[in-house]
Amino acid sequence: MAEQQTLADLGKAMGMAATPAAAVVADAKPKLDKQGRAYATGRRKNAVARVWVKRGKGKITVNGKTIETYFARPVLRMLVQQPAIAVLRMTEIDIDCTVVGGGLSGQAGAVRHGIARALINMEPTLRPALKKGAFLTRDSRMVERKKYGRAKARRRFQFSKR
Repeated sequence: MAEQQTLADLGKAMGMAATPAAAVVADAKPKLDKQGRAYATGRRKNAVARVWVKRGKGKITVNGKTIETYFARPVLRMLVQQPAIAVLRMTEIDIDCTVVGGGLSGQAGAVRHGIARALINMEPTLRPALKKGAFLTRDSRMVERKKYGRAKARRRFQFSKR
């Protein structure tokens, strides 16, 4: 019996048809509403962002304000724009989002996550590029809760012998 060299060869030997990941993504259909927008939810820390993406000129609004007004720090603006820049769609889409909860850093992360997910709903063929950039992974790190008998989550009160 001949040796199998690849997983596709093994699949043929087992009698299974090989379906590449790109073919599975190509079969997916865009999920758009009546206005031609793709919707997704992004989360980070305690922030939740609802994101709508549609064809446009590259305008981003957050809670009714421009991105420059809402996220004043350049690092946060860069973080929000990363998924669209990674798939070269920054000048082709308009992004509208509402975000609640958490602080500015968590909100920027939530908007970034939501934009990546909405881009996939708009164009399913972008999934491999966004997955490679790790934009689809929800960062599950949260602030640890404060415990009773402690000053903070882990910090103990100062000890004194007296």
